[in-house]
Amino acid sequence: MSTASDIAIQAEGLVKRFGETTALAGVDLQIPTGTVLGVLGPNGAGKTTAVRVLSTLLKPDAGRATVGGYDVVRHAHQVRQLIGLTGQYAAVDESLTGTENLLLIGRLLGMQRAEARQRAKELLADFDLTDAAGRAAGTYSGGMRRRLDLAASLVGRPRMLYLDEPTTGLDPRARNELWGVIRSLVSRGVTVLLTTQYLEEADELADTIVVIDHGKIIASGTPDELKTMTGTRTLAVQPQDPIHLSQVTSTVRELTGNEPEVDNTLVTAAVADPAVLPAVVRRLDDAGVVVTELTLRSSSLDEVFLSLTGGPAGNDNDTTSTERIPA
Repeated sequence: MSTASDIAIQAEGLVKRFGETTALAGVDLQIPTGTVLGVLGPNGAGKTTAVRVLSTLLKPDAGRATVGGYDVVRHAHQVRQLIGLTGQYAAVDESLTGTENLLLIGRLLGMQRAEARQRAKELLADFDLTDAAGRAAGTYSGGMRRRLDLAASLVGRPRMLYLDEPTTGLDPRARNELWGVIRSLVSRGVTVLLTTQYLEEADELADTIVVIDHGKIIASGTPDELKTMTGTRTLAVQPQDPIHLSQVTSTVRELTGNEPEVDNTLVTAAVADPAVLPAVVRRLDDAGVVVTELTLRSSSLDEVFLSLTGGPAGNDNDTTSTERIPA
């Protein structure tokens, strides 16, 4: 059981309303130090609102939250000294060089010029941006800008890092590179709150996951625990000869009791009873059907998400007119 000193971020009964819209309806969170909490939810679920409350940008209407032991309302200044925030879109100044962007932030944080310059040099090296340090950020690729943006959030050496859909719009290579950076930060003891529309990302990075829908947490657990939540598995069968596709499809339908999905020559269907697998093997063997794939796997996070929310994950900007942050 975690003690209070082990908990980096905690929220109890957070409520946030915008007019008649309830963005958060009693959210509880607990993030142990040095771990990653993945927050999933469909569009408008309240993910970004939760991040804004925990980063002191919004005041909750009810409930309380602490970051590093400090209340986000009563001790907002102390909270801001502990956290770094990377939003959904890169916030760097594209007319400044990589070094100038980081140097500016260091100076705004109160660092002496020499200290800020040294910190910028360290971060540019950590994020593999040294060769581009003297170039305007506007010339960077999307992946480079996101790395610079993440570096900017780390200038003040935050103990907690909020990543609000940090890899949106990145290609797979740039996404993998950023995942490596995040893993490195966590290995150094940084606590990460990650909202994401990519279920694979949550599966790769998160120690625990919460699923938010209509402002409420509807499920939580490790990725593996969530995958077992539906109580079903997926059977996948692929015949060697496409001529047997219809026979495989009818066999899977009959033995699983579910309508299969067919993708090219791969037949898949939800399965509640693992005993279906040997039954399929026997039936196809008796019929002389040779298969190149025959597997029974646990539900994916995508399937769990669909079963919990009734829809796919999506980009959650929380940008309804009632939810804009006052200037």
